Amino acid sequence: MRARPGEADTSIHPFLRLPGSNRLRTLPDGLWLHFSPDPADAYCDILCIEACSTLQNLLDKRSRFAPSTTSLLAVCPVPWLMAPLKAGDEKPRWRHIKLLRQQPVEPLVLPVRDVRVLYGLKSRQYDGFARTQMPQAHEYFCPMDALIDEEGASNPAMRALIARASGAANFMMLP
Repeated sequence: MRARPGEADTSIHPFLRLPGSNRLRTLPDGLWLHFSPDPADAYCDILCIEACSTLQNLLDKRSRFAPSTTSLLAVCPVPWLMAPLKAGDEKPRWRHIKLLRQQPVEPLVLPVRDVRVLYGLKSRQYDGFARTQMPQAHEYFCPMDALIDEEGASNPAMRALIARASGAANFMMLP
């Protein structure tokens, strides 16, 4: 489910944070959430998209998602959960999330089980990075032009990259 970008009022967008921290938030440029269907085992998997205008910006954003021993939480504010999934839809977002059995009255806060991040780099930086660096297992890279292309969703190379970023891509076959 698409979480960012979204409505013009960014105060209602979902965000990421560390447990125990109520001020420091991570607001990825793009955020997709995949929710557990089971309330007894609640979690979400995330795909973040980060547009990086400089190498320093890339290093900063990579540090937010670096593997560590700390946990990460996804927070979905009530107004976001109550809003429709898409314009003209009568059904609120929370009804599309199978782990929610009743209308939420407080933010949905879930542990993040799996993180994948797609970084968009300027062409020159992308070329240099692709020649000299090795991405971490959760990282994917593309030229910024492909990321912001209005027809990017139909680009076969972009579709293949996103397919490889799926957790299902790690399995020979799914049960």
